[in-house]
Amino acid sequence: VQLQASGGGLVQAGGSLRLSCAASGRTFSMYVMGWFRQAPGKEREFVAAISGSGGNTRYADSVKGRFTISRDNAKNTVYLQMNSLKPEDTAVYYCALARTFLPIASPSEYGYWGQGTQVTVSS
Repeated sequence: VQLQASGGGLVQAGGSLRLSCAASGRTFSMYVMGWFRQAPGKEREFVAAISGSGGNTRYADSVKGRFTISRDNAKNTVYLQMNSLKPEDTAVYYCALARTFLPIASPSEYGYWGQGTQVTVSS
């Protein structure tokens, strides 16, 4: 499985961005996809995850109500719509795949990672 994240950029506080993560492989629709982020000097943290069918989602408290994770299994792609962005959302964002069926937050459960895309929110 290969994952390719895109869509990052520079945006003002209060703005929006949509990240995409394209995956290779025939089994994409079976497994959980997640988004994580890592700011300079900080540990990688969970942002959101979605089940294979898209019917179950999970969010970090810090992004609930602002971010939405979704997936299009026909396109082997997962999205992260980020609204009402704050300077503290600035980080490198990574997509990841976990060979499990319910959305999980632990990075150690994800066996496949994309290369990351930079999101910078200016105040």
